[in-house]
Amino acid sequence: MIEPLIIACVVISLIFNTLGVIGLHRFPDVYSRLHAATKCTTFGSIFATIAVALYGFGQWYYGSDAFGNMSFHAIFALFALLLTNPTGAHAIARAAHKSGILPKAAVIDQLEEDENSGLLREVRV
Repeated sequence: MIEPLIIACVVISLIFNTLGVIGLHRFPDVYSRLHAATKCTTFGSIFATIAVALYGFGQWYYGSDAFGNMSFHAIFALFALLLTNPTGAHAIARAAHKSGILPKAAVIDQLEEDENSGLLREVRV
């Protein structure tokens, strides 16, 4: 009964992760590649984790106690992924900008203009 939902989640996950890999190979610069890697693989990982959680819940519902914790751990891992993936992407994009790597088709650099005008200041910890 729950197997079609699991299969649908796995297929959706596979499609989005494949699109992320294609984006990594096709896009011209760091920022575009980072966008593909972050957005597509995060969405794909969400569906993969939902599939694992559904499988664990289904096994637990039909009497296997060992799989009940698996659903909880999958959801916990999903929250960790949703917190760390955008944070890591932001850190990589900021490091790329600080090292002088600009987008391929950049017309203006709004962040540099804001930094030079004093609107933004770096906070050191």
